Order: sequence, then C-alpha cells, then structure tokens
Amino acid sequence: MTTILSGLLAASLLVGLPVGSAFADEPTDGTGAGQSATEVLDTLEVKGRAPKTGYKRTQFGKAWADVDHNGCDTRNDILNRDLTSVKYKWFTHKCVVKSGTLHDPYTGKDIKFKKGKKTSTAVQIDHVVALSDAWQKGAQKLSKTKRTELANDPYNLLAVQGRANQKKSDGDAATWLPSNKSFRCEYAARQIGVKHKYSLWVTKAEKKAMAKILSSCPTQTVPDYTGVGNPTAEKTTEEPDQAEQQTEQQTEQPAEQEQQPTEQTQTQSPAPAPTPEPTPAPQPQQQSVYYQNCTAAREAGAAPIYQGQPGYRSQLDRDHDGVACE
Repeated sequence: MTTILSGLLAASLLVGLPVGSAFADEPTDGTGAGQSATEVLDTLEVKGRAPKTGYKRTQFGKAWADVDHNGCDTRNDILNRDLTSVKYKWFTHKCVVKSGTLHDPYTGKDIKFKKGKKTSTAVQIDHVVALSDAWQKGAQKLSKTKRTELANDPYNLLAVQGRANQKKSDGDAATWLPSNKSFRCEYAARQIGVKHKYSLWVTKAEKKAMAKILSSCPTQTVPDYTGVGNPTAEKTTEEPDQAEQQTEQQTEQPAEQEQQPTEQTQTQSPAPAPTPEPTPAPQPQQQSVYYQNCTAAREAGAAPIYQGQPGYRSQLDRDHDGVACE
C-alpha cells in the first residue's frame, strides 16, 4: 500500500500537480462543478452551429416529464424549488403550485406567481441552455434518453420572468444575457456546466462572449447546486375555506391524473357552446397557427404553448392556467 501511495505522489510531483491531486476532486455529475468556469470553458469544443434540421421538441421527450418519478411534473418541481411562500392546489399532494413569490434571477425583480389562465405566464421555466441551441451544438448526437435527461435536468432549469424568457428564446450567450448584470457570471458558468455535462460545444462568438463575462469575475466557479432557490425557504400547504374545498373536491384531479396527456377539454358546467371558444385578447399571428390537438403541437416542437403565443387555444389548455399542452 505504501508503495502505491508513493507512486501516486511521485506522479503528481512529476506533472507539476499539487500534492493530493492524484486523488482528483472531479465532480461525478460531469458539470465541472466547483472548478474555475474559465478553465472548464477552455475544455469545451469550439465548432460552428450545425443546421437545425430535424429539431422537434419531441426529440427531447415529453415536455415536463416526471423523470424522477416523484409523482409531480418537472415544471411544478422547479416552481416548488425556486419560489418561496408556496401554496399548493388542493388534493395534489403538495405538487401543483398554486401561488408563491419568485426572486427572478434574470431581472432581479420579485414576482408574485398565481396559477391561472391569465397569470401563469408571469413565471416560466427556462432551459438555461435552450433545447434548440443544444440540438445545433451536439445534442442531436445524444440518445433520446440522454436528451430527455437534458430537457428535465434541474441543473439546466430556472423559474424566471415570463417576458425575459420570451426575449431570450433559444439564444446563446452571444445573443442574449440577463438584464440583471449581477447574475451574468453565474448564468454563463451554469451554461458552461450544462455543456460540459452533456458534451455540447460552443461557437467562437459564444465562447468569446462567455470569456468576456467571466473576465469581470475571474474567481467564478461552475455552480455545484441545482438552482437558485433557497431549500430552507418557507413552503406552506394550501388550506382552502369550506366553500373553496367543496368546489375543488368537485373539479380538481389528483396530480398524477392531471399530468396524464389528454386531448379532451374539461367539460365542467356550464357546457361550452358548440362553436369554438374565443381566446381572450388574441394575438393576430395566432390565427395563422392551428394545432388540432396537443399531440400535433408536441410533434411540431411547440409545446408547452403559453397564452399569447401562436397556436394557443383554450381547448388545449385543459386546466385553464394559461399554459396549453403542458
């Protein structure tokens, strides 16, 4: 045993490493967590953006799949993680987030979240490395299982202001950065961690942008946690009054049932008229995009569809919270 240890020590000294580095601290999650973000950036391959040919949202599995099998979809998992003062919908086993407060990392603002047809879009779940960007930088070479993992990996997901998420779209660090400048270093470092974990490359412009950001924070390391949420933050259970409880007992499904895909609209009384129900405050461009059902929307890579986006229809929004085909 002494001989083996001596050999490792000698090898470390020979290549100029500090004593003890023979027993590497390389993170097992593959992100490079805890290491210099600049150094991990330098390990990423630099290549041009590949064509977007073949990209569909379904290439990354079902949107917001329950990959950790905790009975709650990924979207609600992230809301539960990143929001404080959380309240849950009745009879959803502390799964479906009804309300809470988000300290938005992208804008630095505090946002009140309330689940509802006209309010849910105020807080959206962003892929730090957008799936379209990932597809064009190596993800198309990954297995379907690995792509599904990437799409639902808490390390790559943040609850953020809806408007900021829409402005970002599928941009990389060369085309979009958070307006909250104090978060930019961590944002770039997290993108680097995601790309390192899933063997994705960066373009020259992207690497240059990341390096410029990190030059202002040379001690920035790759984040070693799964989000910006405070795990000790207050979480509360929704306690409806008697009238609310009676109503929700009649209308709410358990979380597990709510997450099952369905192409039927809820038919709560009063019954809708046979003609298509008008969408509140429709956007002109919505009229040119029509998905017969959520399956068609997912195959087109459009799901989930937020109210105000092309293709949104109330018939596809089965829980009427402003997010269709979740």
